[in-house]
Amino acid sequence: MKALHFGAGNIGRGFIGLLLSQSGYEVIFSDVNKTVVTELQQRGEYTVTLASAAREQLHVTGVTAIDGTDANTVTSAVAEVDLITTAVGVNILKHIAAGIASGIEKRIANGAGRLHIIACENAIGGSTQLKELVYALLDDTTKAKASEVIAFPDAAVDRIVPLQHHEDPLAVMVEPFYEWVVDASAMFEGYRPVKGVHYVQNLLPYIERKLFTVNTGHCAAAYLGGLKGYETIQQAMADEEIVSAVKATLKETGAVLVARYDFDKTEHDQYIDKIIGRFRNDQLTDEVTRVGRSPIRKLSPNDRLVKPAMQAHELGMSPVQLAKVMAAALCFDHADDPESAELQQSIRDKGVGQTIADYTSIPEGHPVYNLVLESYGSIADQRK
Repeated sequence: MKALHFGAGNIGRGFIGLLLSQSGYEVIFSDVNKTVVTELQQRGEYTVTLASAAREQLHVTGVTAIDGTDANTVTSAVAEVDLITTAVGVNILKHIAAGIASGIEKRIANGAGRLHIIACENAIGGSTQLKELVYALLDDTTKAKASEVIAFPDAAVDRIVPLQHHEDPLAVMVEPFYEWVVDASAMFEGYRPVKGVHYVQNLLPYIERKLFTVNTGHCAAAYLGGLKGYETIQQAMADEEIVSAVKATLKETGAVLVARYDFDKTEHDQYIDKIIGRFRNDQLTDEVTRVGRSPIRKLSPNDRLVKPAMQAHELGMSPVQLAKVMAAALCFDHADDPESAELQQSIRDKGVGQTIADYTSIPEGHPVYNLVLESYGSIADQRK
């Protein structure tokens, strides 16, 4: 059994590729980093270290790689493998769509069997987005045939893989915890499960639980920690004031999740505590700038801050703490981050009020808008 995984970065090697290998797949990585591709081709193995006191090492074998810029090689791989996964970043999916589309055409022409394509991205509906990009490149006849043999089940993935530097270009460190949930309702009957993957019939509650807890909490720690000058998430989460603020933020998102999806409140509170503990893992060093980067995306209407805040308002709650985190995100000022630079330029040119409305799509005068604006003013006053 062969699996093609797009993205041989730290998440690809330290999470998805690891689990695929442990499930007995021969893993073929597709990447544009020629150094990593060459090393994988020559060695056929690498080591994953768990960020724990024991520093357990997991040896991944039976792997290789192809050059993601070689269209013919990518097409041939797509046409032949038994499973395709991605971990490239949702914004990069458009760049791999052409290779997948041409591979599907060849696959159908060759009469190959059914195939699942799972985008393991930090986004809602990653596989669905990839399908739209791929199908836009297929003619109607091929689309009809593909719909019978190609499935794009959505997934939710969770594993903290911080920025890291190793002499060995294939070495990677990851936290011990992971969660990979896949929408089984979108898969063909008789699919071969990957060990460690949780298959569910309704994925949305798990996607939003992860997005509104892990992602919301992580960026809250980054933005609030950044305001106090901390350089890493671990430094920020050693500050009990920030820990309390992050937990308060997750209590707000938790109330929304419990109300919408009927999660057990006690169990969800325990889940929040587990997430807080992961952020405080002193075996990791995760930079505030990495976690806080791309603030425009994080402030978008369907992402980890605005969406739960608006849902909280609709449910009769006042998302005071989420508004504070949004205000802190508006203060995230790092010139080497294009989104941060754009956001700060907007604040200078249009003012913070118009910037909030433009980037969050929260109308001026809306109660949540007012909370964000008030919080931003409080932060500005404290920084004078």
